[in-house]
This record gives sequence, structure tokens and C-alpha cells, in this order.
Amino acid sequence: MAILRSNGIDIRYRVEGEVRGDRPWLTLCHSLACDLSMWDDQIAALTSCFNVLRYDIRGHGGSSAPDLPYGFEMMVADLLGLLDGLGVAQTHFCGLSLGGMIGQYFALMAPRRLDRLVLCSTSSGYGAGNGVEKLWEQRIAQARAGGMAAMVEGTLERWFTEPYRCANPAVMERIGTLIRNTPLAGYAGCGRMVASLDTTGRLVDIQAPTLVLVGEDDAGTPPAMAEVIARGIPQARLELLPQASHLCNVEQAELFNELLLAFLG
Repeated sequence: MAILRSNGIDIRYRVEGEVRGDRPWLTLCHSLACDLSMWDDQIAALTSCFNVLRYDIRGHGGSSAPDLPYGFEMMVADLLGLLDGLGVAQTHFCGLSLGGMIGQYFALMAPRRLDRLVLCSTSSGYGAGNGVEKLWEQRIAQARAGGMAAMVEGTLERWFTEPYRCANPAVMERIGTLIRNTPLAGYAGCGRMVASLDTTGRLVDIQAPTLVLVGEDDAGTPPAMAEVIARGIPQARLELLPQASHLCNVEQAELFNELLLAFLG
């Protein structure tokens, strides 16, 4: 693990494998209420082909968690500062859930820094009048009242199918610990930011070749949301992962890795 100062905050990151000049970079961006360890099941498969960078989003893990309004432009500025500090001129980008939302803004704001884009278990917006802002304020109030421990059970139920939860208690404990350890300021700031998401009308401007991945059983960001993204981005294709919910990179790690490697070449 290492720390780099970017955009006024400390960002914890890890560069995986033997960094070589003849290999492309791949940046991994995790979901809300996780940290860079969410990608543990991908690293062995990816480091044979890529210089892999994974990092903790602002408000998560070992990165700073200031108690102030968060925004997607701010998140992209954090990322660009990290890439600049590490001397990474261009990178593939794979983001899941909140990470996929950041990926869309990265593609729109800094297209020359992006090679290929992978958007997993994510959305491009929720539309007006759908109650998402109220939902996030309820979750934030629950977290303030009971601590982040109060968010673990419900979040795991949304993130994994019931058969997988029952069969993998060690994984539930590992991911539950990430949720429990998420700073409240980061959870609240990012939750409100998610509620403000609206890139649907701008997807046509994303020019990077794009892979959209979604679990067939994902209720939080269902396949219908993935279909909107795949239709909106000119060079996008959609892949559904069977028997998987939100954290499809964990629940169907082998298939996820196969699809990711095939797309990135």
C-alpha cells in the first residue's frame, strides 16, 4: 500500500505486479462502502497482462474522508491527480457501481487519458421523481443512528444472491467488514452524489470502446440500467453474468475475469 497526495487529499493505492513499459495500465475503481480489496479476486488474472492500479475512492478505506459535499468532477480530479503522480499517461478503466459512475465521468472529462472502459453493475441516472434522493437520505440517517454496522445486513442482501450468501460466510464476513469500516462521511457524501447521477444524455459522447457488465439478479442496478448504458455509448457491448447480483466480480469471479480479459485483449 502507498499514499499519494492528490486534489487536496491523501489517496491510498496499490500498483500490482511487475510494472513494465510494454504493458498497458488498467485502473480498478471499487463500489460504495468497499475499498481496493474488493478486486482481490481479479489481481492474479490481470497482473500477467497489465500494470494494475487500484485505489481507495475519496471517503473510503485508507483515503481521506472529508465531511463535505462530494461530486463526480471532484472524483475525476482525484483520479487524474493520482495518475499524474504515478506518471500514467493513459489507462484502461474498470469501475463497479459507484466506480462505474466515476468511469463515465472520467470518459467524458478526460477522454485522452482513457483507452478502454469497463462499466460494471452501474447506472447512468435515476430520473426525476423516482425517490432515489429520499432513499439515500433514509440510508444515511440509518447509518448515523446505528453506525455503519447497521448497514451491513441489508447491503449484503442487495449485493449477493441468497444461495451465494448462504454458501460463502467467509466472503460475507470479509465484505461486511468493508461496509462496517466505511467512514460515515464518505458513505453520506458518496450516497448523495450517487443520487445526483445523470449522464444518460451524454453517453453518446463517450468514444472509448466500452464493455458493460451486469449480474442477471442485480436488483440495485438491474440489467435494464445496463441496457440503457450499452445503447447510449456508440462502441459499447453488454454482457450478463448468470447467478450473480451486484458484486458480480466476487460472486462470478472466474467468468468476470474471462470477460474482462477477452475485452481488454
